[in-house]
Amino acid sequence: MTTSTLQGKKVAILVTDGFEQSELLEPRKALDEAGAKTQVVSPAGKKVKGWNHKEWGNEVPVDISLDSANADEFDALLLPGGVMNPDQLRMNPKAVEFVKHFTDAGKPVAAICHGPWTLLEAGAVRGRTLTSWPSLKTDLKNAGANWVDKEVVNDQGLVTSRKPDDIPAFNREMIQLFGEGHKEGRGPASSSSDPLRKTA
Repeated sequence: MTTSTLQGKKVAILVTDGFEQSELLEPRKALDEAGAKTQVVSPAGKKVKGWNHKEWGNEVPVDISLDSANADEFDALLLPGGVMNPDQLRMNPKAVEFVKHFTDAGKPVAAICHGPWTLLEAGAVRGRTLTSWPSLKTDLKNAGANWVDKEVVNDQGLVTSRKPDDIPAFNREMIQLFGEGHKEGRGPASSSSDPLRKTA
């Protein structure tokens, strides 16, 4: 992979306290190494605290507060998991609206583990094939998604994975998707693409 794959791309990473640490740090590193400019967007203060498996982890600086973030300035969105993080975000109207901007505009989104909870709240999963942490299966199916148990799924501008073990595959598909960029008219209602599009 060349360092210029995502040159000039701006990627928002939407999180709050309780994000799964590896699901932010490892994808962010992969995006940075591919040439993207990543920025942590959060409704929290100047730092967000990660969750490392079964205990609190490291703090990560917040680059832009959610209140002042402009979704129009970003090319793509990353939604890390952890249980607490997306559960708080989906109850935050500004966070849901921020996510909805990307999905409504056809901008690429990558979500892992419990990350799709926020996509569900934004009305962005109907008609899409995706995966997640298994406990979200019923929620996502009830919202109109086609849920599958695979390490990574790339469908209609949305890359999803189940858990930290899937991060290598998640990163590969995320970088490919983000490199492809904006797709006109690819909203949540579209179902024209192959739900299990070939991997690189």
